[in-house]
Amino acid sequence: MDIKTLQGDMIAAMKAKNKARKDAVSALVSAVKKAAIDEGCREDIPEALVDRVILKELKTVKEQLDTCPPERTDLVEEYQFRHDVIKEYAPAMMSEQEVETYITEKFAEVAATKNKGQIMKAVMAELKGKADGKVINQVVARLCQ
Repeated sequence: MDIKTLQGDMIAAMKAKNKARKDAVSALVSAVKKAAIDEGCREDIPEALVDRVILKELKTVKEQLDTCPPERTDLVEEYQFRHDVIKEYAPAMMSEQEVETYITEKFAEVAATKNKGQIMKAVMAELKGKADGKVINQVVARLCQ
């Protein structure tokens, strides 16, 4: 995802007077800018950074949604809307089958050791931001049996 796309969508939401969507996208833009400043790439923000921040924000909103009391329907609706908006921008994650295929093709020699820690160390570096860590962990555990 490109920062310019996010900013363009934020402006479109402002013009459409869609406050909730504007707030959600605006929060994403500011989180990306903050992360870019922290990493020293304020002027030229790489897409990998934008994707990483979007995934982090998605995880945060998911946690808010999970911990919100069900009787607070106003908050649940707000968090659900933010989750849905952020999910639109999140990069597509690899499926369990794709992760298993990737590991067996690229890391055949490491997977042959059946050492879960060693496999996870090698695979996580490659698949960070491309696949969910829980999915990777499940696939590696299944391969180590």
